Amino acid sequence: MKWIIVLVLLLVIGSLGSALYFMMKDKGKSSRMVHSLMLRIGLSIALFIGIWIAYYFGLIQSTGLKVAQ
Repeated sequence: MKWIIVLVLLLVIGSLGSALYFMMKDKGKSSRMVHSLMLRIGLSIALFIGIWIAYYFGLIQSTGLKVAQ
């Protein structure tokens, strides 16, 4: 499960990089940057839902660290 999370995070970063590339190359004349950003948002939402489902089914567990005391 950890490798899937890392893979999706790398895909999110790659999509963000491609959006930056298209922004610089196309200068706003095409919608490729928008499509790359939409893909990034979709991957991020899918990752969040996947982590939530994996936690629900016990595939991953919390560390038990307290955020605030």
